[in-house]
Amino acid sequence: MIYMNFTIFNEPTTTLIYIFAIIIIAFILTRVIAFLMNKMNRFKKDMTAIYLIRDIIDYVIYFIALMTILQFFGINLAGTLLSLGIVGIAVSFAAKDIISNLFSGIILILGRSIKVGDTLEINNKKGFVEKISLRSTVIVDDIGVRNVVPNSTLTNNVYSKFKNPEKYRVDIITGLALDKDIEDFKEYIIKKMESYQDIAKTPNPQVFAKEISFEESKLKVSFWVNNFNDKDKYKIIITNDIRKYVQQGGNNEQYNSR
Repeated sequence: MIYMNFTIFNEPTTTLIYIFAIIIIAFILTRVIAFLMNKMNRFKKDMTAIYLIRDIIDYVIYFIALMTILQFFGINLAGTLLSLGIVGIAVSFAAKDIISNLFSGIILILGRSIKVGDTLEINNKKGFVEKISLRSTVIVDDIGVRNVVPNSTLTNNVYSKFKNPEKYRVDIITGLALDKDIEDFKEYIIKKMESYQDIAKTPNPQVFAKEISFEESKLKVSFWVNNFNDKDKYKIIITNDIRKYVQQGGNNEQYNSR
């Protein structure tokens, strides 16, 4: 068996310099590896693989750095690992959530049930998957908020996974007075959406009935954009078109002329 034998420096300053050097080297290595992997064409189509490999390499580098630093303080590596076995039960209870998330992340990534770019809805949070790490998954909603979801939540709960165009989908909920014809509104708002070049023709823009009350009919206007960055822009544009239609009392000729 090979034992690593480090000299414990008598001067605290020298020891601190070596410790900081190890930390800096570990940090630089992780950044360089991340940069090189981002440059590799073979991984560009599957960002999920990049995050998995980067996480594993990062953990290995930091673990080696930690064990090396412990050697400077005269802590026997073999003895430390043995003592970890004695307190392993206590540690496992304290870190059960972390361990659960790590194994859940491995299951998600290797099983490829969820990939970067997928659109999910879980616990009433809907958005596209921006990043999958070994511990958590980042889901970005329509307004740009990043929700960090523990991986164990995804493996232990039911979630909805939408088809690819869902990432580019925009939904607008609106109310229509009861004296206004729903079919008439549907016909003209769809024509209006189809007139914009950056709104996708496939899937087609649609209007859905949500519910009806004594005051109004509640509708959902849905469309898809060709560029994800145009979602907010066209949500405002179509919302304003709906406002004009409602404000003008559903007058088709005035609506078409604007």
